[in-house]
Amino acid sequence: MLFNRLRRWARLIKKDALTLWFACRDPQAPLWLKVFTGVLAAYTFSPIDLIPDVIPLVGWLDDAVIVPSGVMLLLRAMPAQVRARSLAKVERRQQQGKKLISRSALVILLLLWLALLMWGVRHFMS
Repeated sequence: MLFNRLRRWARLIKKDALTLWFACRDPQAPLWLKVFTGVLAAYTFSPIDLIPDVIPLVGWLDDAVIVPSGVMLLLRAMPAQVRARSLAKVERRQQQGKKLISRSALVILLLLWLALLMWGVRHFMS
């Protein structure tokens, strides 16, 4: 039951992140939306966090709170027309059977995280 909730939550976050992606590509999207989305993406993939990720569970907690909260705030603050168009693109993509993330992007992200993990282990073990 908890696993199903987490799975639904992860799908929703992916859908919201893709909505933000399409919103940033919209010509009517304000500059502040693009800037803050870029900052949030940089924070998400940055090895520098408020709480270091090397601390088990607690280190991931800041990412699990800050990133979804940032996504929700940006979605709420963006102009309604931009949000509606972006959400329509996401839903059209889902109806066409396209996945929200490609397998190649998933492999690249996993390889990047693995490389970062290996670097962290080597860095902190030496």
